[in-house]
Amino acid sequence: MWELTMKDRFGIGWRPELAAGILCNLQDIDVVEVIAEDYLHVSRAKIRALRTLSHQVPIILHGVSLGMASVVPVETKRLDRIARLVEALKPEAWSEHLAFVRGGGHEIGHLAAPPRTAATIEGTAKNLASARQVVGAGPAVENIATLIDPPASVYDEPTWISEILSLSGTELLLDLHNVYTNAVNFGFDPLAFLDRIPWNRVTTIHIAGGKWISSDPTPSASHRILDDHLHDVPVSVYELLRDAGAFARRPLTVILERDGLYPPIQELLAQLRMARNALAEGRAVQRRHEGVA
Repeated sequence: MWELTMKDRFGIGWRPELAAGILCNLQDIDVVEVIAEDYLHVSRAKIRALRTLSHQVPIILHGVSLGMASVVPVETKRLDRIARLVEALKPEAWSEHLAFVRGGGHEIGHLAAPPRTAATIEGTAKNLASARQVVGAGPAVENIATLIDPPASVYDEPTWISEILSLSGTELLLDLHNVYTNAVNFGFDPLAFLDRIPWNRVTTIHIAGGKWISSDPTPSASHRILDDHLHDVPVSVYELLRDAGAFARRPLTVILERDGLYPPIQELLAQLRMARNALAEGRAVQRRHEGVA
């Protein structure tokens, strides 16, 4: 039965360019998400400032460089740095991506989608177990966007993600713009994707924006989406968030990501209000289906 006392939360990614706007509008922000790598090699004063922020609003750490989804073990020294940051800040939770970021000693420079195979499922689960042991708590894992469907894959994305979650016992940070991007780029139904993931494992949702691109300038070229976090959240992502509200039976934390081309803070807060409305519409659909007033 639907829990009438549940409370969804809405927040924004912490960026220095947005700091003043966030601090002046904490009444409209339930949580902030901090990029872990931005604070792995900073002064104690900056750590203290972030700890002070955590006394005003809950914080979540978000990692981008561990490379969890790989048959190669995550380096212990990288986990140690995350562990020290978690100990210093005591965030509510932390997360990482279902991606690999290095190979053969070389840094790729972006989040890459690994082949979706039994080997990467097992390798990811082992890396998540290592992270849990070193850090003291395992990360939620995030689905990523890609311009290239991983070659040599034997699983589709929702099956691969579900297998990792089942084997590792971890939770899912569901990025809806990444779902939308991959659906457009590879021609699948994003709603069918949502219907196949284990919603009992979804705790957090990312929303963001991207841009249409094409390597071929001719009008007949098939365009794809680049998930760049530099643009407003598109209507299609709000629609998926409404669908998420109908699927999810547990409280969700929705985070708006923006990494550049920053608009005035009021425009970002307006996007958060649109997110609140979209999720509320989905919750209302679930209530009607369950016969709850």
